[in-house]
Amino acid sequence: MAKEVKFGESARQGMLAGVNVLSDAVKVTLGPKGEM
Repeated sequence: MAKEVKFGESARQGMLAGVNVLSDAVKVTLGPKGEM
């Protein structure tokens, strides 16, 4: 795990990038309705 702590705009962009990666992976698994 990374030990780097960020604040401000760079932190927001990093979180958004991570959330987008996760949502893309889950979207493929669950489909457009979010159901199995």
